[in-house]
Amino acid sequence: MKDAGRKRILVTGGAGFLGSHLCERLLNDGHEVLCVDNFYTGDKANIKHLLGNPYFELLRHDICFPLYLEVDEIYNLACPASPIHYQHDPVQTTKTSVHGSINMLGLAKRLRIKIFQASTSEVYGDPTVHPQTETYWGNVNPIGPRACYDEGKRCAETLFFDYHRQHRLRVKVARIFNTYGPRMHPNDGRVVSNFIMQALRGQDITIYGDGSQTRSFCYVDDMIEGFVRLMNSPDDLTGPVNLGNPNEFSILELAHLCIELTGSSSKIDFLPLPADDPRQRRPDIALAESKLNWQPTVALRDGLQRTIEYFKRFVG
Repeated sequence: MKDAGRKRILVTGGAGFLGSHLCERLLNDGHEVLCVDNFYTGDKANIKHLLGNPYFELLRHDICFPLYLEVDEIYNLACPASPIHYQHDPVQTTKTSVHGSINMLGLAKRLRIKIFQASTSEVYGDPTVHPQTETYWGNVNPIGPRACYDEGKRCAETLFFDYHRQHRLRVKVARIFNTYGPRMHPNDGRVVSNFIMQALRGQDITIYGDGSQTRSFCYVDDMIEGFVRLMNSPDDLTGPVNLGNPNEFSILELAHLCIELTGSSSKIDFLPLPADDPRQRRPDIALAESKLNWQPTVALRDGLQRTIEYFKRFVG
């Protein structure tokens, strides 16, 4: 018989970077976790330490196909999230966001349970409003190389709110800004992992453009805390809710910090800026602060040091 207060929680994309940290957190909170992943970008190494836990279960499955099981809550995190991965098979990326969301929403509707969607700051595109609030509709190129992810996630949000309005489904939508930390894929093409790996190897650090473009970097533990608080918030808080660190850094500042913290002799190499790369990205987190009493607590320097320690294992 299940313990009172112990939920059985489905995490799609549970072997990925954020998913594995979420699975770990939910287990530590006393819940059962069913981790679903097709291992397109997820890695068994991320959840290897959880496999011996009797309350953890792993299922290889692609959510583009329906899933029939019994759970109490769903966190939908399944989707490749770095450009190098989501642009490799853009049609599949869009399918994961759209078909995958339809399948998970259908499951939540059948079970009459709450469902969380991991959306993204990419729904804002290359923003003309700064910082970005949840009321901003975005500036997205619908036919560009990033559109499979940007527009896929935007369509997923549409589906979540249509299921909420049409079927009174309890939904939670988080818009995730740049997140980093241990278990990032070392070759995912993201700026933090790129810079750390290049610095540890003594290679030139590649900056696209002049490095003046800005990003806001949130440490993974802070992000997972935001997930859990949003999921456990009152039903009338559907979102979308921005989750991210409002402290803004230029890409050039990040590069210099990675060189300093690794003690590297790397130089900086400037390359042309890719298509549709946003110039600025910073969340307005007033909603998360007021409704969830949430804000990031880990400073960039501290989070980078922890991340660097993790990445050292990949450098021979």
